[in-house]
Amino acid sequence: MSDAALRRSPLHDAHVESGAKFAPFGGWEMPLEYDGGGVVAEHHAVRDHVGVFDVSHLGAARIVGAGALEHANRVLSNDLAKIVDGKAQYTMLCTPEGGVVDDMIIYRFGDEELFVIPNAANNAEVVRLLADEAPEGVEVVNEHGKHAIIAVQGPNSPALLEKMGLPTDHEYMSFARAELDGVPLTVCRTGYTGEKGYELVAPAEHARKLWDAVFAADPEAVAAGLGARDTLRTEMGYPLHGNEISTDITPVEARLGFALGWRKPEFRGHEALRALKEKGPERISRALRAVGRAIPRPGMAVLDADGNEIGVVTSGTFSPTLKQGIALALVSPGVQLGDTVQVQVRRRTEPFEVVKPPFVEPGVSS
Repeated sequence: MSDAALRRSPLHDAHVESGAKFAPFGGWEMPLEYDGGGVVAEHHAVRDHVGVFDVSHLGAARIVGAGALEHANRVLSNDLAKIVDGKAQYTMLCTPEGGVVDDMIIYRFGDEELFVIPNAANNAEVVRLLADEAPEGVEVVNEHGKHAIIAVQGPNSPALLEKMGLPTDHEYMSFARAELDGVPLTVCRTGYTGEKGYELVAPAEHARKLWDAVFAADPEAVAAGLGARDTLRTEMGYPLHGNEISTDITPVEARLGFALGWRKPEFRGHEALRALKEKGPERISRALRAVGRAIPRPGMAVLDADGNEIGVVTSGTFSPTLKQGIALALVSPGVQLGDTVQVQVRRRTEPFEVVKPPFVEPGVSS
């Protein structure tokens, strides 16, 4: 997609005013970082205080009608019977072969209304597949671009929302309806940073009003871009579609079994995934931490002690918290925690220790 065809957030002008550097992402032109410190400063703001992300590029769809809950539970991977109204759940839409069309958060408003937030680039395909398989009486409505989604993340996020008069005491992976100066919004206790935080979902036409209200409540809050969002999620070991999961990388290989409803009679791709689980995958996701100062990048080869290629880095970055290189990699199942592997960094090999994610202590459920 050319730059001319990229979609823009309803907050684009606010980002320009804040000195944002933009980058294409999922068909949208979104802030990568802002003047005043860049990715590292924005990362630390989220870990230590509060950072504010515009994630309005994310997809949006609503599943409504009699049988909506049953339909979603029959198609999506996780088991919606595990949650009640007012709760959210991480889930996936898989291919019949067991790959991942997309991962998403689904919000259960009731038996006849569910709201899903897929990734931007995959929203249309998610909507198409959910609609194609929907029974009579169930409608799948594409709402991509109709919402502003602002993520307020970090240990001081509850205090910020309280100053706005918004609810903060609901549990992790739950949500509450609220209103701000006449603007209806949903306050979701969700995020993708590993820190305590909230995602505010409101009609797109009220985006700027909501954005300005957030910074008025805490002038020390820091606007953060997709660069910091990526370093934060990598430190937590969270998957990114297209990297750790894809139509070619299954949730079994990505070690995301918690999001698979094994006890359900069916979900899309369940037969292939049950067979893979029984047989055992030929590759699995592992977390790697640099022994030295090397910075891994996606696509770099992972080698054993004898120089044999045993995998590939799927996500790699410099960790601002640890001040060292970290990676997620798809490797041979024989690679165990505590092992040392080598990563081909340009023309040299660098040692990395296999560790258990997350790389840093999460504050998300505090």
